[in-house]
Amino acid sequence: MRGFLVALQFLTILPLEIKSEVKEKDFGRALIYFPIVGALIGLVLALALLAFDFLPNLAKIALVLTSSIIITGAMHLDGFADTCDGFFSGKSKEKILSIMHDPHIGTIGTIAVVSLLLLKFSLMASISKDILWKSLIMMAVFSRWIQVLACYLSKYAKEFGKARFFIEYASLKEAIIGGLITVTLLYVLENWKGLFLFIPVLAAAFLLINYIKRRIGGMTGDTIGAVSEIIEVCVLLFSLILSRIPV
Repeated sequence: MRGFLVALQFLTILPLEIKSEVKEKDFGRALIYFPIVGALIGLVLALALLAFDFLPNLAKIALVLTSSIIITGAMHLDGFADTCDGFFSGKSKEKILSIMHDPHIGTIGTIAVVSLLLLKFSLMASISKDILWKSLIMMAVFSRWIQVLACYLSKYAKEFGKARFFIEYASLKEAIIGGLITVTLLYVLENWKGLFLFIPVLAAAFLLINYIKRRIGGMTGDTIGAVSEIIEVCVLLFSLILSRIPV
């Protein structure tokens, strides 16, 4: 139960207070709950879609997208911005990590976040309502499982940081169970189309994780957040593509 609370506290803005002491290994144990917390986040977004259904489509999508930012505290967006600032600087590993550590967001990071949000908005607006609610859940679950996978497949690229213990204590167990939860949910929501979505998005995640590892020698909290944001876009994109394929 403590692992679930750690995951919920880390991935959302819910003001949770964990009474017992959180140990280093608890961060690793919390990873198994990441897809479950993702499912809860996705459910909230699906309910927001339903609640705002009386509004014009574009206004409704804007509010759903805003809800996704609020519930997560924009944490992953911040990581995405920092990662873009660092990686597009064209500098060495040490300089990239230094730029990412800077609390100020640069021009590239700002443009990247705006572009990402516009892309998400456009994809959501292009997916039909009867499919979008399922896409929102799949997006939230898949991206949180990829965070687990990124932790397991990498070492920590810095000496200290918030994500250090997640990465150090990530195991194959959390990665496999998270994958099974994700695949099962994809199949329940979209049958065979969900399984077809799984393959290209997972391939994109592997390519992205390996690219980051080559550039800075591992992962950080910022790069994990960046991977999560990009995977959300991939899920929405392939949901749109698969929705256009006649059954």
